[in-house]
Amino acid sequence: MSAAPLDHSKLTPLVGYVASRAALVLRKDFERSLGPLGLKVLDYSLLVLVASNAEVNQKQLGEALDISAPNMAITIDRLVERGWVERVRSTQDRRAMIIHLTAAGRELVKRAQKIAATMEEQSLARLSPAERALLVELLVKVGLRAAA
Repeated sequence: MSAAPLDHSKLTPLVGYVASRAALVLRKDFERSLGPLGLKVLDYSLLVLVASNAEVNQKQLGEALDISAPNMAITIDRLVERGWVERVRSTQDRRAMIIHLTAAGRELVKRAQKIAATMEEQSLARLSPAERALLVELLVKVGLRAAA
């Protein structure tokens, strides 16, 4: 005997609740699609930010992703060990270390971005292209408001 579905009606008006439920579904898409490349969500986010922003440093990356300095250092160390990034002394400020992609990192980002372009298709199939664009626009307004 299967149990009746749970009543979520008191939770669904809460944006945080439905956003977290959606995030769980999309995280599973990510793990299924990019997990085989050895990437976690944070790794992928960092690699794409490094690929998209010349002369980016560890502090900027930590601020962009709301990661503490010690945790960012550990994460960057892990990416260095995997051969995907390297720390290079800044030519503008000799005290700063710039994060660069290695050749292996550039190749990985290229492969991962191709996969990422379609990894959410099944989960978002019920949305029209206009609804999907609106969803992204609204989430950017909420999630990236501090970065603006």
